[in-house]
Amino acid sequence: MKIIQKIGILSVAFCLMAGFAQAAGKSVRPDATLELSSGAVAAGVGISWGKGTLTYKGKQYPVSVSGLSLGKVGITKVTASGEVYKLKNLQDFEGNYTSVEADMTIAGGHSGVTMKNQNGVRVRIHATSQGVDLTIGPSGVDMKLKK
Repeated sequence: MKIIQKIGILSVAFCLMAGFAQAAGKSVRPDATLELSSGAVAAGVGISWGKGTLTYKGKQYPVSVSGLSLGKVGITKVTASGEVYKLKNLQDFEGNYTSVEADMTIAGGHSGVTMKNQNGVRVRIHATSQGVDLTIGPSGVDMKLKK
């Protein structure tokens, strides 16, 4: 290949990589964050988290969540945190979330799920309690803002 062709190919490749990096950078920053916690959990039972906090545009909103299940027995306290993406309006947060990606195991043995609601809002939740396997219940996960 001629030198000019190699330079042209490298220039195109660099521009594409820069474009992908810029697009990825925009999608990495969440629009909001979510913190969840629950008390004792019995064996094989789906849990209702009971309390959570959505932090959106510098304000905190109480949230109720139901439909997350655990794969462990005898856990006394479960905590989870998450990032919320594509949240343009606070009201769009509410709804039924279903799985978008397969469950994942994060470094350190933590697990997580990514889900999406009917408004296109995506939530990536990961357990902060070690050894907890989070899964989405058969009817999805319902999240509502508490009034």
